[in-house]
This record gives sequence, structure tokens and C-alpha cells, in this order.
Amino acid sequence: MKIALIGYGKMGRILERTALERGHQVVAVVDPFIAGTPPVSGAPLHTTITETSLQAADVAIEFTRPDTAVENIRALIGMGIPTVAGTTGWYDHLKEIEDLVGSKKGSFCWSSNYSLGVNLFYRIAAFAAKLADPFPEYDVGGWEFHHNKKVDSPSGTAKILVEKVLAVMTRKKKAVWETLNRPPAPDELHYPSLRLGSMPGTHAIAFDSPADTIEITHTARNRDGLAAGAIRAAEWLVKCAGPGKPAGGARAGVFTIDDVMEDILQDACNQ
Repeated sequence: MKIALIGYGKMGRILERTALERGHQVVAVVDPFIAGTPPVSGAPLHTTITETSLQAADVAIEFTRPDTAVENIRALIGMGIPTVAGTTGWYDHLKEIEDLVGSKKGSFCWSSNYSLGVNLFYRIAAFAAKLADPFPEYDVGGWEFHHNKKVDSPSGTAKILVEKVLAVMTRKKKAVWETLNRPPAPDELHYPSLRLGSMPGTHAIAFDSPADTIEITHTARNRDGLAAGAIRAAEWLVKCAGPGKPAGGARAGVFTIDDVMEDILQDACNQ
């Protein structure tokens, strides 16, 4: 599979390493803010997205900034390049991008978190919540920790986690994110945040009774899981059979990492 990387910051470099480890080629890197040393893969470095700079690519993976992502995605879809978007913070424009993909019969996958571990964690936590729902002696809540440079609270991952848990429970109806100076109501799920030092991103969901506690936790050690998920999403989007395999034609439409995970898990169940 031939990959174009849009954005060559920390995440772009991890994506490059991960793609090479899985036997793929990086055929173009686009980043207007990086100059000098060429990419490790030897791919040409470009400052703008053009048909010439991306002509060899089967798929593009976009990890840049919220203020540039929409323009990048528009350009990629307009040129008919299947695109995996990992930048967050641009979702006010999602309907516009969905309409563009539809009009161009394009191929587009987006997600707020491509981590394979996080997406497995969502499913494990939701399944556990569904099992615990008929047992009122088990109260449900959780927490998340991040380093003190993180700007948002609660994290996007925490919001999705709690949304998925609430979707399968009848006892819990709403999340409470802020400090509570009162006991939580029976239908409230309390999920506070802590920002401290260099702590890795950690999310937990717990089921607590007078007799015992069941706790499920995901801790991110680095960004490798994000890169692995984005590469898997690119393989799925262009129907690539796996490491080192060529693209086999792109899936038309707008997808998320949920679609990718469902296919992978379904295939695993059928083996």
C-alpha cells in the first residue's frame, strides 16, 4: 500500500515508522512547516497538497491541526484520494465533508481516537456495564488522568466512553463531570478528571458494591496505538489485505474507526 502522510510532526513520524514496519510504502509527505532533512522513508517532502505531489498514493493519512484539517480534507477528497483523518477539533464541518464525499463518491474515514486499545476498551466497558445494569448494588462511575499540558477536560475519550456506557444502562441516565458537593443522584454517573505532571492518559470505569469492586482501566504509554489504528484504518479503507499488500480499490462513503473495528472483530469471530 502506498501512503501519503499529511502532517509530519510527532504523530506523522510515528505513522511513518509504523507504516514501514507493516511493509507499506510512504510515497509522499506534505507539511509546509517542516524543511531540511528528508523523511526517514526517503519519500519526497512537499509543502502543499497537489495532484502532482500525491499522484502515487493509494491513501492519505491526515494528522495536522484543527485550523488546517478541513482545507486538507477538502483537497484530498476533491482529488479522489481515499483519506484517513486523525486531526480532532474540526467536527463543526463534518456535515460539509460528508456532503462533499457523497458528491465526489469519495472514500473517507475519521475518528477522534484511532487507538486500537481504546476502541477495544470502549467495547469491554460497555459490555461490562450491560452485565452490571440488572444489579443495583453495583454503582457505576469512573475517572480519567492526563498530564498537566492537556487543554481539554473531560477528554474526548472520556466523553465517548461514558456515552457508550450510558447507552446500555437503564439505571444511569446522565454524566456529571464537575466536582460534586453533594451525593450523586442514583441516575447520575460521576466521571471527574485530574491533570497532573507527566501522567499518561488513563481512563477507568468501575462497578462498586458494599462487597467488592470491579475496575476496568486503559492506560496509554505512547502514541503507537494511535498510529497502529490509523494504519489499520487505511488498510481497511482501500481494501488492503494487510502488511505489504497492494490496495484493492477504495470503499465509497464516510466511515469511522467503529466500522473498521466491527469488520476486524467479525472476521476474528468467523475464523
